[in-house]
Amino acid sequence: MANHKTEAAAGWNLENSYSQLPKAFFATIDPSPVSTPKIAVFNDSLAYELGLNSQSLTSEDGAAILAGNRMPEGSLPLAQAYAGHQFGNLTMLGDGRALLIGEQLTPSGHRVDLQLKGSGRTPYSRGGDGRAALGPMLREYIMSEAMHALGIPTTRSLAVATTGETVLRERGLPGAVLTRVASSHLRVGTFQYAAALGKTEELKALADFAIKRHFPEAENAENPYLSFLQSMIQSQVELIVKWQLTGFIHGVMNTDNMAVSGETIDYGPCAFMDEYDPATVFSSIDIQGRYAYGKQPTIGGWNLARFAEALLPLLDEDQDKAVEMAQTEITNYTALFQEHWLNGMRAKLGIMGTESEDEALIQDLLSIMHKHEADFTNTFRALTYETAADLPFMNSKDFTDWQSKWEQRRDRQQESKEASFALMKKSNPTVIPRNHKVEEALKAAVEHDDYSVMNRLLKVLSAPYEESPENIHYTAPGGPASCDYRTYCGT
Repeated sequence: MANHKTEAAAGWNLENSYSQLPKAFFATIDPSPVSTPKIAVFNDSLAYELGLNSQSLTSEDGAAILAGNRMPEGSLPLAQAYAGHQFGNLTMLGDGRALLIGEQLTPSGHRVDLQLKGSGRTPYSRGGDGRAALGPMLREYIMSEAMHALGIPTTRSLAVATTGETVLRERGLPGAVLTRVASSHLRVGTFQYAAALGKTEELKALADFAIKRHFPEAENAENPYLSFLQSMIQSQVELIVKWQLTGFIHGVMNTDNMAVSGETIDYGPCAFMDEYDPATVFSSIDIQGRYAYGKQPTIGGWNLARFAEALLPLLDEDQDKAVEMAQTEITNYTALFQEHWLNGMRAKLGIMGTESEDEALIQDLLSIMHKHEADFTNTFRALTYETAADLPFMNSKDFTDWQSKWEQRRDRQQESKEASFALMKKSNPTVIPRNHKVEEALKAAVEHDDYSVMNRLLKVLSAPYEESPENIHYTAPGGPASCDYRTYCGT
């Protein structure tokens, strides 16, 4: 039975605007209860931002809500329908193991989705059990909070609750439910789904909803839907550039995993790169390397082209004109991406202003790093803190020749060396969620119910741009074994 006094103390302030869309976009359904819900990890700082009370939500009543045993007052749980190009093949999909429990109105005036992931079967489960294992949910918690601290737009994790039940994959695993927070869960695939319905009025309703929620400035544009497309391209460029600048590999850039909000979403097979190699792939299912690190910018453009196709009926009544408009915007993507990436790489090298040789200087460094199998994060860390002696490849002739050109480039700019290094310190993290450290934390939590390793890791990752002697333990690559590291979708 619901404890209304406890719920009021929790700070729930829910609305359900998504439920006002046409019924084809969702199915209302209650989550499936679990046997013994218990909070495993809880994000106190995020709860505060959301206007939620940590003490209330980590209680027995709070655990019941965050595991899906009952819903808070004002909730209308629903599973969203969407489609998606999965490794290039279009499939009709939907939330197969997740429920949107409502939209929390925060004290700062923002509206965010609260979603339970692993809460049971839905009409879109396609034969799955709708459940999630503890390890992958903890992994998403770690990775999404690390991305937030790095300044990369992302969904976030409020809590992971264990269920007391076993989920069957290759073997029995402890079950869990993740509470995910997002600006929304609208995806490129949501628009592909709307386009596939073939009803322009439903596509328009979805687009108007997305514009109002994420790009309200487009409402007053001469062509709101063209402005929507332009804003989407801009936000995805900015997001994927940040991935590239930190060595992040999403791993499964299907169109259903591309959020309209411009946030990183769906952390199944993601990982950060150690040795620099554009062909790096971690996902066990990406056999052809479609979503390799170096291909992420191209795939981002490809996904945006699919988004533009879905919007065609809204861009112009004349289909030829609509196609021309869409093609123009998608063509601009490459130049826009290159501009943002170059500026980001200049910042990582402390370069201010622009010179025509900057791109060649940057590419030369990346080529040297690739040749010497240099660690991506630690290379820029060594340049930032002038610790070249820590990396043997920096004694090679090709690197010292490059270093001389880099120093000459910085000498030509008006800004001081101090300003240059200050820019580098803001642009180059010293710590990232190293794969072996993430696995170490997960093993301790899942196999030994020891969350101290994870909590220490999260504390270090919360300040990724700080250079601290205490953090040295977290900066080392995983060694030869990390070369064969594989990630899984966690379904």
